[in-house]
Amino acid sequence: MKHILLAEDDFDFGSILKQYLEIHNYSVTWAKDGKEALSIFSEGKFDICVFDVMMPKMDGFTLAEKVVDIDPEIPFIFLTAKKMKEDKIRGLKLGADDYIVKPFEADILVLKLQNILKRTRKVESVKEDVVRIGNYEFDIVNHQLKLNEESQRLTEKETLLIQYLWEHRNAMIKREDVLKDVWGNDDFFSGRSMDVFISRLRKYFKEDNNINIESVRGVGLTFNIA
Repeated sequence: MKHILLAEDDFDFGSILKQYLEIHNYSVTWAKDGKEALSIFSEGKFDICVFDVMMPKMDGFTLAEKVVDIDPEIPFIFLTAKKMKEDKIRGLKLGADDYIVKPFEADILVLKLQNILKRTRKVESVKEDVVRIGNYEFDIVNHQLKLNEESQRLTEKETLLIQYLWEHRNAMIKREDVLKDVWGNDDFFSGRSMDVFISRLRKYFKEDNNINIESVRGVGLTFNIA
């Protein structure tokens, strides 16, 4: 059972949301303000957080910043009644996995939680320090890609991108998912950066014809390994 930290100051809405999530087999700890949520998070273990933006004592944005300082890998979603573009951008820049504007159907939140946790499980699936990708040896810890006696030194971003592609191999990967999970946002400049990195990886893997990074226009890409 996945454990959710819910920070929501509206008592009626928070109570209903907690009950609904528990019906869908989530364990929910509910904090009524940002300060309480931070204290609870510091002492517990959670799989994902759901933060209202407008809360007393500490707003959701500030709460998220402090939570990420404690655990940089924790996924979180913002809930807000605000529709301003600047607020959404701020939330995503903080690393939010999603941003839901009230009012919304509770089913939407459940589906988003399921999708985020599914991605998180995939990211956690590679536990080895070294994995075999076709004829290559991918050393995650030392940031190296080896083929026979030759070794290619990788940057941290290249390592993260290869790891992400490997974890999602032989499946269609949405472009926005790669940008959000590896670059932290999906703006224009990050998109151009990703295109450069993908071209670089194609050169790295060119000696193995069974490995193919294919871009699908308007959709995303695939990391195919025969």
